[in-house]
Amino acid sequence: MTDTGRRRRWTDAQKLGIVEESFGPGGSIADTARRHDIGRTLLVRWRRQYRNGELSGGLAPLRFTPVTLAPPATPAGPMAAEPGVVSVSSDRAEITLVNGRRLSVAATIDPVVLARLVQALDPS
Repeated sequence: MTDTGRRRRWTDAQKLGIVEESFGPGGSIADTARRHDIGRTLLVRWRRQYRNGELSGGLAPLRFTPVTLAPPATPAGPMAAEPGVVSVSSDRAEITLVNGRRLSVAATIDPVVLARLVQALDPS
């Protein structure tokens, strides 16, 4: 942050950190804005820019992909992995991406972190 009198200037990296904090577990717009001494409307604007890909720090904008939940594969015969199929056990989730890569993550993974992982593995 650079203080230039009444107006402060935030780097994109700082904005990203604040926005991601507001999306995190237990995060709220009001609490996050108060912690960083910014207005709620400013944080709402940054969140909108983040969703539209305007505040992504060079990353592609977030996209939603339809998924199908499938039962966990049995040890005797694993299911054929289809793109967009998510197998969920009590503590793990296995995601088969459109490009054929498979991602196995903790079922409690933060959605923002998961979105970045998926973007890194399947940038199409």
